[in-house]
Amino acid sequence: MKKIAITAVLAAGANLMGAVPAYAQLRVEVSGVGSMQIPVAIAAFGNESMTPQQISGIIKDDLSRSGYFKIIDTGAVITETTPVNFDEWKQRGAEALVVGSVQNLADGRFDVRYKLLDTMKSSTLSGFAVATPPANTRLTAHKIADDIYEKLTGVRGAFSTRIAYVTKSGSEYRLEVADADGDGVKVALRSNEPIISPAWSADGTKVAYVSFEAKKPVVWVQNLVTGERRVVANYKGSNSAPAWSPDGSRLAIALSRDGLTQIYTVGADGSDLKKLTTSSGIDTEPQFSADGQSIYFLSDRSGGPQIYRISVNGGEAKRVTFNGSYNITPRISPDGNTLAYISRREGKFQLYALDLVSGQEQRLSDTSKDESPSFSPNGRYIMYATESGRRAALAVVSIDGKVKQRLTVQAGDIREPTWGPFMK
Repeated sequence: MKKIAITAVLAAGANLMGAVPAYAQLRVEVSGVGSMQIPVAIAAFGNESMTPQQISGIIKDDLSRSGYFKIIDTGAVITETTPVNFDEWKQRGAEALVVGSVQNLADGRFDVRYKLLDTMKSSTLSGFAVATPPANTRLTAHKIADDIYEKLTGVRGAFSTRIAYVTKSGSEYRLEVADADGDGVKVALRSNEPIISPAWSADGTKVAYVSFEAKKPVVWVQNLVTGERRVVANYKGSNSAPAWSPDGSRLAIALSRDGLTQIYTVGADGSDLKKLTTSSGIDTEPQFSADGQSIYFLSDRSGGPQIYRISVNGGEAKRVTFNGSYNITPRISPDGNTLAYISRREGKFQLYALDLVSGQEQRLSDTSKDESPSFSPNGRYIMYATESGRRAALAVVSIDGKVKQRLTVQAGDIREPTWGPFMK
């Protein structure tokens, strides 16, 4: 391995990649709204000017970006101890009111307190207090937004999760990790050779990916806490398309070691390699089902690329996609009920979702060069790569297709997104 070609970034301490310098932030543009918007009034928090970033502003941005909330600006500071006239907020159309405050602690941390008030029932719906270091101000605000989202929609919020993706700038490739809103970008890996197919482990501490630093595709796993990297698949031919099992113990991968590319599973440490498919076609892009008992994969065994499903113990593979002659890159929703994939129709590569219960299919994107879909951990959104003005960009669409976001960087192309899991 050439030291000049690739550098793994080591991070000290318990914070994931905490010592790594940040790079250009992603710019987020939002269009469309959800089928139903909940009106929420968000007040400025008491004393929040002492924090590095305004907590109430981050909460507003999170909820607005989701497409499911109509934000009502209170125009005033309201703390969690301020008496509230619920009738006034009902008259202003707010179904909920968010209030809070910030105080300095002796050890340098902030005591952040928040309440979510139900204006319709004139009661407290939720709230908590947390002591947070200044560096975690954004994370605390995201967690408050998560709580609001869950209490008002019944679905767990994903604002405090992270995303990973690959940026190409000049001749350099960077595997970067950022907050779900594109802020706090940090570099996990940089290389003069391509990096593709990043995939998060279920606990959010590791990322598997394919690196070409050895002048061929090799599957690596990197610990984001320590920066440690290890090869898990470097066999003859191509080693590609890693995907984690839900319990984090194994990876599904595609290998051409015996000729045609086929699906294998391997232990997360690179041991116990098992061959899963043996076909006369090319089998690749494996993805574990939500329960870990099956693997979805791409195969051209029927004459064109389609998506199949096979038991993790092997056996007969069953075809899943039948609409269109070209369906690739399967991704399964966290609840196991929806399959996302890229389909080529009328010359366009677009994102589709298939309801595996009803069999109903829906096109979710209106662009024409889409790739690499990835579900949010709550299943409400799908992130994917596309093109914007001849440059690669990331996009996010709600599962009903109504809310769309575009994430771009000022310099370089951005591809291969993968949405991280909920953090415990």
